[in-house]
Amino acid sequence: MSLTSAIVALAVGVILPVLLSTSLGIVRLASGGKSEDIVFGVLVLSFAAAAFGSAIVVTVLLGKRARVARLQADFTANISHELRTPLASIRMYAQTLQMGRLDGDQKRTKESLEIILRETEWLEAMIDRVLAWRAAAGDREQPEMKIGSMRVAVESAVARFERMVAPGEVDLGVSIECETPVLHDVDGMGSLLLNLLINAYKYSGSDKRISITVEDLDDNVEISVKDNGIGIRKDRVGRIFDPFYQVDSSNAGGSSGVGLGLAIVRHQARSHSGEVYVESEEGVGSKFSVHLPRAIDTKKDE
Repeated sequence: MSLTSAIVALAVGVILPVLLSTSLGIVRLASGGKSEDIVFGVLVLSFAAAAFGSAIVVTVLLGKRARVARLQADFTANISHELRTPLASIRMYAQTLQMGRLDGDQKRTKESLEIILRETEWLEAMIDRVLAWRAAAGDREQPEMKIGSMRVAVESAVARFERMVAPGEVDLGVSIECETPVLHDVDGMGSLLLNLLINAYKYSGSDKRISITVEDLDDNVEISVKDNGIGIRKDRVGRIFDPFYQVDSSNAGGSSGVGLGLAIVRHQARSHSGEVYVESEEGVGSKFSVHLPRAIDTKKDE
């Protein structure tokens, strides 16, 4: 029996007896003048209320279990699809090289090797995303928080992203307009930025323009990633940071992923005492901004 059938059976099996018991209790209380009738009616109503409350609790728990099982099944299917795409490309080009079809053609051999390396970078990024979310969900992270400029984290994320895309495929602009110190984990912020870059890449069309800006904003440092992608519908903006939630990317011609990228972004931002914001317009693009508090310069205060 499926969980849905079990929920329906439980609801039907409990509601009918509860209604009958409640009716009997009300009748005994209304018509009975003796203390025995009143006590009996109160007991019947108490039993009906307890049974009904228990049924609600069990139904909620079963429903939650059904949703979790559905999410797990969807996640397994999506991650399998995401892994197959680069693996198929790697296998095809590796077999082409193995069979010697490109012997003597150095240009195409180099292009094939570059594609294989890019696809392995995508595979590594997907694996890192799953491991990062597993660590976050299990509270097993051990960030190394240090005070410093965001430059190292930004340049590290950009360098890794550039290894994942073909030369000239993305018009990527980077502007670091401040060196304000921030208490942050370089690897954690690098993961945050890489996920924002991947998100911008996937939800943009063939003419991909992405920009990263780091600048001062009041008492915070703002790191923003802006794209010219498909944008996000207003009624979905509030859900895009939920784990496993996926926005339809059919208009962008890309895969929808596994729904963890933006959840990791929000988690990393909040673990750094910051917050992430989004501005988006359908057909125009999106801008994700992460605000992190400036680090306190204790030496200067002294």
